[in-house]
Amino acid sequence: MLKVLVVEDEEMIRRGIVLAVDWAALDCVVVGEAANGLEALKAVERLRPSLIITDLKMPQMDGLEMLRRLREQGNNVYVIILTAYDSFTYAQSALRLGAVDFLVKPFHDGDLEQAVTALRRRMEADSGEAALALPELRKGDKSKYVLEAMDFIGRHYSDPSISIGLIAQHLGISEGHLSHLFKKETDYTLLNYLTRYRIHKAMELLKDCRVKVYEVAEQVGYRDITYFSATFKKLVGVSPSEYQDTSR
Repeated sequence: MLKVLVVEDEEMIRRGIVLAVDWAALDCVVVGEAANGLEALKAVERLRPSLIITDLKMPQMDGLEMLRRLREQGNNVYVIILTAYDSFTYAQSALRLGAVDFLVKPFHDGDLEQAVTALRRRMEADSGEAALALPELRKGDKSKYVLEAMDFIGRHYSDPSISIGLIAQHLGISEGHLSHLFKKETDYTLLNYLTRYRIHKAMELLKDCRVKVYEVAEQVGYRDITYFSATFKKLVGVSPSEYQDTSR
């Protein structure tokens, strides 16, 4: 559940954000409010929010200065900026400081909910990407056969017919021996590593919004797009199309 801090100097707007949004449906809870950036910095120390929704122009300290100070402190809290000033300069400054979205007031019903939902998809994609970290192909900590198997997968993952038997035959050892070595040295089975490698590559390709999901599936060795999508969602937490949307 995301812990939300709402920062807005106009009390009616602040209370509207707190009370009008169905936070529970978004798997969020509002843990605090602040009327300016200074109050917000103190609240952050006390409440440790995971998401800050903040106005841009406020007395004493504005939203950008607050965000700048948070980043200087090493705080990577997610931030959604609200502002009445539809200015590209403001948007650039907020995005450079790591704001995840930028809504211009007065925003319409559902806009804030959509921004939070998009953030949750991004968080799921990010966590899936971290979970898909692969063992490095490094000499010294792995045997010759395991390194060669990883290298073979790196060069042939796009081939739908790749198999443990094919890899073992290429290396000149038995499937059983290769499987035992690979699991022992990487903590992955060969097929699991191949699958994760393919999905990892798919994630890279999907960051180009011009590429279709079925094209990505084919490029990473899947003939069946339904199976590819199910495998992708199981490992990453979101579907390929959802991941592509969050990467734009």
